[in-house]
Amino acid sequence: MMCCQTDTAHGHGHATGGECGCGCGGHSFRRFFTMKEEQERLESYRDQLQQELAAVQERIKEFKAS
Repeated sequence: MMCCQTDTAHGHGHATGGECGCGCGGHSFRRFFTMKEEQERLESYRDQLQQELAAVQERIKEFKAS
């Protein structure tokens, strides 16, 4: 599982709970997820990465145009 933080507050670096925005899902008290839940989380993470890539590509085009 990917996470933006590496400390070990509860295994994912989210000591106080809450959403960190990295898509890792580390804000949950649960440690085990069904295969369906994991698949959904991975698909959501993939979608976020694709959106980030599109934004990076757009920014690169802006640099090249200027």
